[in-house]
Amino acid sequence: YFYIFRAIDEDRKMKYKAAVKIQRWFRACRVRAYLRHVSQMAILIQKWWRGYLRRKNFRETVERAYFIKKLKFYNEMAVRIQKMWRGYYVRKYIHNFYALKKYLKAVSVNNELVRSELQEYAEMRENEEKMKDLEKKEKEKKYEARKTHYLLSTEQIPGIYNSPFRKSPDPKELLLRTSKPLTHRKQQVKSPFDDELYEWPTCKKPPAFVTALPLLPADRQKPQGPFRDPAEVLRQRYKPLEPTLRVRESMYSPPAKAREATPREEWRSPIHDNEFLPFSSHHKNYEKYEPSLCKSGKYGQEAYGTKYFREVYPEKWIADKDFETLFPSIALFEKFGKTYSSTGQIV
Repeated sequence: YFYIFRAIDEDRKMKYKAAVKIQRWFRACRVRAYLRHVSQMAILIQKWWRGYLRRKNFRETVERAYFIKKLKFYNEMAVRIQKMWRGYYVRKYIHNFYALKKYLKAVSVNNELVRSELQEYAEMRENEEKMKDLEKKEKEKKYEARKTHYLLSTEQIPGIYNSPFRKSPDPKELLLRTSKPLTHRKQQVKSPFDDELYEWPTCKKPPAFVTALPLLPADRQKPQGPFRDPAEVLRQRYKPLEPTLRVRESMYSPPAKAREATPREEWRSPIHDNEFLPFSSHHKNYEKYEPSLCKSGKYGQEAYGTKYFREVYPEKWIADKDFETLFPSIALFEKFGKTYSSTGQIV
């Protein structure tokens, strides 16, 4: 029995495996068929939907292109109509051919008139220049004739332009007869006031100053603008001179001789007993500098950088005395408050 049960069990197992294999294959075929059907349905749905979308987009594109083409056509027709109308309007009312032709004709006539007037003006100026040249030459001839009037012939002696071998006198001779001789120039007489001013610095004569101002005309008015009164200007102009002491006194006076003697004395004897040394401390009670006997000599040369260099104290150069000056007074400072500046103010 054991072998029988074993064979039955093996047969049952084999049949079971065959049934499982058949079920597995069938279920796989059924699932694949279902998936194939679902995929085909999805593809079909997508195809129809995409076709619908493409047809819709195409219709919109066609409508848009048709609208653009139509609008472009309308614009072209509007531009053509406007072009024709504007051309007609401009030719008729703005740039009229006949009016332009008439205007150009008038311009050409006006140009001819202006050109003829300019030609006449140029000829007139040329004639005037010629007349001026002729008048200038005539004046020169007359001046030369007046200048050489002494060459005119007399009753006793004929002139150089009136030769006895000529039938008629030279035109120069005729011009000399009609002209008058030149007069001699009068010598300029200097005013006595100028002579006094010229001789005044030499102090040969006592200075004579103006005491009375010239009278102004009755109708004289103050000029317009920032100007001073004429009476004040004349008073400033003709005010009496105030020379300095050096100019007023004679060069031979005792003070002048004393001032001249002082520089000569200083030049002759420049060394003074009371020595003035403003840039040194000689007059102060400081210890004087004594040069080193080892490092200084008549022909010796000290090395650079040694400690035996001469010491310098700039603070000791300031003296307690002012400089003595012997310069004359400055004339520019003496005019302060007595003259006018460039702006019209009294300095």
